[in-house]
Amino acid sequence: MTLYNLFPLLAGPCCRWGEHFARARAMGFDWVFINPIQQPGASRSLYSIADHFRFNPAVLDPQSGATPEEQVRQMTAQARGSGLKVMIDLVINHCATDSGLTREHPDWFVQDSDGRIANSFCEHNGEKVVWKDLAQFDHRHTRDPEGLYRFCLSVVEHLLALGCEGFRCDAAYQVPRRFWHRLIRDVKGRHPHTCFAAETLGCSADQTLETARAGFDYVFNSAKWWDFQSWWLIEQYNLIRETTRSISFPESHDTPRLCAELDGNLHGLKQRYLFAALFSAGVMMPIGFEFGFRKPLHVIHTTPADWEKTEVDLTSYIAKVNAVKKAHAVFHEESLTSVFPCQNPNILLMWKASVQHKDEALLILNKDPHQHQEFHTDHFRHFVQAGAPLRDVSPEYPLEYIHEPFHYALRPGQGIVLVTSRN
Repeated sequence: MTLYNLFPLLAGPCCRWGEHFARARAMGFDWVFINPIQQPGASRSLYSIADHFRFNPAVLDPQSGATPEEQVRQMTAQARGSGLKVMIDLVINHCATDSGLTREHPDWFVQDSDGRIANSFCEHNGEKVVWKDLAQFDHRHTRDPEGLYRFCLSVVEHLLALGCEGFRCDAAYQVPRRFWHRLIRDVKGRHPHTCFAAETLGCSADQTLETARAGFDYVFNSAKWWDFQSWWLIEQYNLIRETTRSISFPESHDTPRLCAELDGNLHGLKQRYLFAALFSAGVMMPIGFEFGFRKPLHVIHTTPADWEKTEVDLTSYIAKVNAVKKAHAVFHEESLTSVFPCQNPNILLMWKASVQHKDEALLILNKDPHQHQEFHTDHFRHFVQAGAPLRDVSPEYPLEYIHEPFHYALRPGQGIVLVTSRN
């Protein structure tokens, strides 16, 4: 799964999304992930949905003679025509505090000790963060569990009928595993090719594993925050990988723009995308990353006027990385993964081996996006099991022949991707 995240507030009315679909497909993406497009509440946040069956005016064309539902169907049809499947946010952990549901079905919500409907919250760096525009559904203790379940199922069926084929399940770890298991089972019983990806950022590895066991096709991993050195990412990866696949990303709509964090260092942008794409079975990239955008995406305040004019164009590089990912089975799954010690601490030496096929891969990555770094080995058989020759399939500067002993000065942020097959 290669996901292009089209942020609707930046892209504007959905009738204009065709150019973004075409660019995403040209870069080798096969899915487009769209943040919520339903009617928001008074806060105007995309994730504060007041009506799950109406649509945000910001994504509609008021001059169109088509109904809102027809405009959305036209959009999903256009995406399919471009070769992309559509994934959309499924927000059923909460709704807007001013949603009619809070008045019509108060029993569906968590209530404070004084009887008022409780707001959603999370723990961040040991502090409780409360969203006062969100009302928390009570999936665990509601007195009307069947009514709440049927409502959530109807939301999914409505979005499927509009042409969506996958769901990024927002705050999935806050919804009970038994609920997701039933929902995924019922939906896949009628629509077997539907994809469910669990948003699990901010929770522990054990919480992610518990969520994944509900039957999700993918979870999101934390590779974006890895320092290329600590062991925690590999440990989390190995804990999850036999249960489900995961999706990496160099940045998301919830994080600062990587180009701003790196102060415009393009070597760092390339390095991080290459690693994200090859680390796990899935990869996601938000709109604008390919052009080095620096303004963060905001769920309330972003508008099409925030589209940036830059001199950066990484579309060709991203297309080459995605082509490498698609061409080799070892990058399609949660492969066996190890990080080997290296004589140069500024070099990441990561081995991956497919358990479903015979592919192996070796990623030699310069951690330093500013300076050249030297790598040498007398023999690559120290690192791979296969006896077949290694091939360099790197997106940039591929070597026609792999000499041994091997000595190479990697350019800033450069990655060398070597593949082979066990005979």
